[in-house]
Amino acid sequence: MTVTATSVDQPDRVRQSPAPGALRRRLLRLVPAVASALCGVLLYVSFPPRPLWWLALPAFAGFGWVLRGRGWKAALGLGYLFGLGFLLPLLVWTGVEVGFVPWLALVAVEAVFVALVGVGVAAVSRLPAWPVWAAAVWITGEAVRARAPFGGFPWGKIAFGQADGVFLPLAAVGGTPVLGFAVALCGFGLHEAVRLIAERRRSRTVRRATAAAALLSVAVPVAGAVAARGLVSDRAEDGTRTVAVIQGNVPRAGLEFSAQRRAVLDHHVRETLALAADVKAGKVPRPDFVLWPENSSDLDPYNDPDAAAVIDEASQAIGVPISVGAVVDKDGKQLNEQILWDPAKGPTQTYDKRQIQPFGEYMPLRGFVGAVNKDWTTMLRRDFSRGTRPGVFDMDGAKVGLATCYEAAFDWDVRDTVTHGAEMISVPSNNATFDRSEMTYQQLAMSRIRAVEHSRTVTVPVTSGVSAIIMPDGRITQKTGMFVPAYLEQKVPLRTSTTPATDLGILPETALVLVAVGGIGWAIGSGLRARRADEA
Repeated sequence: MTVTATSVDQPDRVRQSPAPGALRRRLLRLVPAVASALCGVLLYVSFPPRPLWWLALPAFAGFGWVLRGRGWKAALGLGYLFGLGFLLPLLVWTGVEVGFVPWLALVAVEAVFVALVGVGVAAVSRLPAWPVWAAAVWITGEAVRARAPFGGFPWGKIAFGQADGVFLPLAAVGGTPVLGFAVALCGFGLHEAVRLIAERRRSRTVRRATAAAALLSVAVPVAGAVAARGLVSDRAEDGTRTVAVIQGNVPRAGLEFSAQRRAVLDHHVRETLALAADVKAGKVPRPDFVLWPENSSDLDPYNDPDAAAVIDEASQAIGVPISVGAVVDKDGKQLNEQILWDPAKGPTQTYDKRQIQPFGEYMPLRGFVGAVNKDWTTMLRRDFSRGTRPGVFDMDGAKVGLATCYEAAFDWDVRDTVTHGAEMISVPSNNATFDRSEMTYQQLAMSRIRAVEHSRTVTVPVTSGVSAIIMPDGRITQKTGMFVPAYLEQKVPLRTSTTPATDLGILPETALVLVAVGGIGWAIGSGLRARRADEA
């Protein structure tokens, strides 16, 4: 008889070392979560200052892969991870001066909208031609984010990462919603095409209708962008004007710029006087008008005679009107105002910023925020008030539309300057608060999109940079460095024709929202019918 010896502690060793198959299954369960977050990071990398716009396509392809066929709970979590991967690095500049808590709070809230989009994408992923429905769901999420909470926060719209991309002409067709829809559709379609190729290799069969839908999801946005190039032109339609953009710079970066009010004003006066000296010396032609940035005078020239005197000095030296950005007090209201300062008449026209920045220019939930950190409320002791009318200055016979800084992110705030007659657009800004972060490049890309969207020259005067002149086809022809005093001068075309995007306004976005709602309704209805059939 043979006796086999066994070790009494062998079961313990088995319990302590999980089977390779079990460990592999656990790791595989983490793959969708990790992939979703990494796809969000990939989408961030597609944004300026990097010209890697095309990375948005694999980002959406990967997002479609992790969501397709998921239940709503898994889709909610995966969508939130995608939102964090995208928005955490994209919005890191919001914490440059106020710390990481407001940055994280903003991202945590904004990522909720992306999470809900993830649920919608997962729901419609079971429908025929699902990339179309999914792309419409994404644009619906952007539409909601642009309006709520506290007036909305459109930063991170997919369109704003496409200033260097092949899809850019679509901005002239239907604005940022159509441009963003095309990018998302192409990305989701790319995933569907890869999936069908893999299925073909496995089964040797593929449904023709499904394959055609996937192919069209990729081909139609590209073909549409090529066809839309005819809408993009920098030809002058109402003559030209020579414009000068002044970047005075600030003595120090950061929130302290507001404590350096007279110094900031003096810097912009000094740079304008330098331009005037160059004009007198024949080095550059005299401009038809001069554009200063937002907050170029934080001293109220209506109530501060010294501020008015130095602005007057600059205007008379150059001999043409200057659009001055000032913080003013009128009828007990604090306003972020652009003032058209004539060398002979002084202040003549004004525009008060309408889309003011929550937690930057006014403080929602002031009591709650103060309870969390008193320093945050003392930084903004007094709320700004909103303007009520679009800004279009008549400058030497040219109609110049104004969208102050943050307003460039909002479709309607830029569009209504054109519908009120603007032949070119100026986006006066103050980015000194955000130091040398990517914020200024992200905002500059928005102005490039707006130039193509409305077929208008766009000037971007910034206190500390990057200031720029942008042609109606989205090209930057001149720009400054950051935190240097400089001026830009150039002859630019004035245009009066309107693009389909300008004429249609909110209609393309509304149509895409209705498509998304219809797709989600169809998906829910199909799910309920399938459940009843199973129960029967």
